[in-house]
Amino acid sequence: MGITPASFENLLIKMSAEKVGNIEAVVINNERPKFKNKKENPAYAIMQKVWARKRNNGLDKFDTYTYKEYEKIQFDANNLDSTFMKRKIFNKLEFIFDYKDSTASGKIGLPVFLNEAIYENYGENRPSKRSKRLLIAQKTSGFQDNQIITLTAKNLYRDINIYDNTLNYFDIGFPSPVGETGFSTYDYNLVDTISIRGERAFKIRYQPKRTEVLAFQGYLYIDTDSYAVLGAILKSTQKINVNFINGISTELEYDNPDENTFLPRKFVTEIEMTPFSKKKTSKSIVAKRSVDYSEYQFNKPLEDNIFKRKEEEYDDKFVDKDDAYWLKSRPDSLSKSEQGIYDMLDKLQQTPKFNRIVKLYETLGSGYYNVVKGIDLGPIFSIYGKNEIEGDRIRLGARTYFTRNDPWRVQFYTAYGFKDQQVKYGAEARFMFNRVNRFTVGAGTRRDILQLGVQLTNDDGIMARTFASSTLFARGENASLSSVNQTNIFTSIEPWKNFQIRLDGTMQSIKSANPSGFNLMYYKNGDLRQTTNDSHFTLSLIARPGAKFSQTGIDRYEHGTLAPTIVLKYTRGIEGLFGSDFNYNKLQFMFYKPVLIGSWGKTLVNFEAGKNFNTVPLALQNVIPGNQSYSLAQNTFAQLNYYEFVADTYTTLHLEHHFNGKILSYIPLIKKLKLREIAFLRGAYGTLSDASKAINVAGFKYSAPSEHIYYEYGVGIENIGFGNLRIFRVDFNWRGNYLDRPDISTFGIKAGFQVGF
Repeated sequence: MGITPASFENLLIKMSAEKVGNIEAVVINNERPKFKNKKENPAYAIMQKVWARKRNNGLDKFDTYTYKEYEKIQFDANNLDSTFMKRKIFNKLEFIFDYKDSTASGKIGLPVFLNEAIYENYGENRPSKRSKRLLIAQKTSGFQDNQIITLTAKNLYRDINIYDNTLNYFDIGFPSPVGETGFSTYDYNLVDTISIRGERAFKIRYQPKRTEVLAFQGYLYIDTDSYAVLGAILKSTQKINVNFINGISTELEYDNPDENTFLPRKFVTEIEMTPFSKKKTSKSIVAKRSVDYSEYQFNKPLEDNIFKRKEEEYDDKFVDKDDAYWLKSRPDSLSKSEQGIYDMLDKLQQTPKFNRIVKLYETLGSGYYNVVKGIDLGPIFSIYGKNEIEGDRIRLGARTYFTRNDPWRVQFYTAYGFKDQQVKYGAEARFMFNRVNRFTVGAGTRRDILQLGVQLTNDDGIMARTFASSTLFARGENASLSSVNQTNIFTSIEPWKNFQIRLDGTMQSIKSANPSGFNLMYYKNGDLRQTTNDSHFTLSLIARPGAKFSQTGIDRYEHGTLAPTIVLKYTRGIEGLFGSDFNYNKLQFMFYKPVLIGSWGKTLVNFEAGKNFNTVPLALQNVIPGNQSYSLAQNTFAQLNYYEFVADTYTTLHLEHHFNGKILSYIPLIKKLKLREIAFLRGAYGTLSDASKAINVAGFKYSAPSEHIYYEYGVGIENIGFGNLRIFRVDFNWRGNYLDRPDISTFGIKAGFQVGF
């Protein structure tokens, strides 16, 4: 019998006394077989044949396909003990321990969440490629209306293909043991030949050459005739460097209908999570997801109507299935503990104390605190801010929220600055008429002090809040704030999934909030003006291919994916409309994409380009985004002052690579801190016409990065903290050129909290 770190867990060996005398010796050996080179390793020869006959997902082979998918997600509280059960927090909740499970070690596991879902999948490869995953039934233990908890459960998991070189867990790349680059990360050993579902299979043990890297250990089961993967066990090492995660294990089963393809049969993934300590004895949550794939049918004619989105797919009737339906639909019956979860959670929802705990979790997750049915206060993280004009600033807001699928939402806020003693406000209402194509209209207004010029491709919503106008700490004084009075109406529609068309009409007046320190005055027909009056329409095309969303209301919660964001915007300013001062045309483009680079981490790519075709004053001009705060701000230039670069035409590129500790894991002592390294490069190029300079009173003070591409570079350290709570990040930024300018910063440090795996 082989005992390995992958299989050793709560091992209990019992021996019969009368047979002990027959045992001559017991040998425990954990040494790896040693080979002079990998070509001598029989496992290498087997894996070479696996790579040579690398299979594709069989669904791509057929003209059409359908199959059923049953998904079960369960959370269990783990490593509990009698002392923990007697804590004051469980007063009046003691009944939940009637549903506990005891383990061989004497610890207690308590089921706390269960979600079951059934999907029907339809696909067509020829003549056109299209697919649909239709949720037809869902049952959640006590949390049917709790969006944050359900979304947290769904967001833990990604679909994986064992034949890929990189496996995606939490949007972090792990090298696959079946990938063609596997031998650079893993040692492989042929253990045995066994039977798997009636097929003869090689059993190959694999483990990482270095335990500090993000990699797995476990077993591969390879068909002896076809060299197809029949199954795999993937288990993380004890030194896994992922926040909030103590361990991951996945079991995969595949069917192989022919020599070239595979079909998923069953996937089971178990994730052990704890917020603080990585000790094995720490109290934790074990999240287990099992997916069964069945009822495959191929080359069956599919009507076009199947792939069309329908209104009935977006209502809540899929939660109304009775117990008889679930008994029939489950591939396996629920265990006794799983059956008890539904009953336990129903009782818990009748307990005020439990509801208060859930409410606290929801508040931290959403940023809003529910005061009465239908009304939430927040965002709570925007209550306090500070800037040069307003001094200390208090902002209070609220929104309507009746259910997770509300087709309408009203939001408002009011703010007060203790230095300028002025009241500010904002309000917006939105209504969605159709859940299928998400046809929505909305209107809003605000009068506030804002930091303009911190985004190139601006958000169009009234409720957006700029970080720079209410930051707590900044390098140098920021006097470049604007007083904005703005009214917006919009309509949007999604004619195709993940593709939105939005039309905004905006009327606004903009002037300096600090005329003595920040000049927004400009010339118009020889007259000197201090307020820019603007009316414009903006047509936006927004594509999110591959993005996944929960819920169907006016606000959706996005699942974690590597989906790109592609935005194309055209803005037309109309002179004379509601007193507008300018005709102008503006075109903008943005592309953002996270990219996994194998085991070397993840790169974030953000590219933007745009052009103002007409002469406009500074308040309407493109500003290369600076960041004078000491906090992190995505897609800004850390060493630029606000309004340092202004451009009629611009392009910017931000590249940020997260190595996930790949380099630091080689350094003794440092590797024990589990820090992760980041490298980044930012660049901007643009031009500004003489006419655009001349229109502003202080115009020739402004310039574009037209002599050279302005660039910044730097490194950062993330994953700073202790145990599993590692949410602090520090960046070190250097300015690459344009060093002869006055009042610039050539080096700076930014820091902030970054919650993620």
